[in-house]
Amino acid sequence: MARRTAAPAQPSYLPHPQHGGSLTDPNEGAFSRFLRTEVFAPEKLPGNISIASALGVFFGGIVLIRTCGEYLVPA
Repeated sequence: MARRTAAPAQPSYLPHPQHGGSLTDPNEGAFSRFLRTEVFAPEKLPGNISIASALGVFFGGIVLIRTCGEYLVPA
């Protein structure tokens, strides 16, 4: 029979990297960290594109009505 030894000092699996891992810069500012984690993050990009396109349609409609709105009023 095999002799039992003490539990290993380190886990037998690879631990998960900390938030950001080695890709974070300790000198990174709060605004650039916000852009990296919230705006340009791959998992959040589809929602951000949806919001940007909705804002573009909204403000484009405002610009269109302000420049060509007199054509909508019957003469």
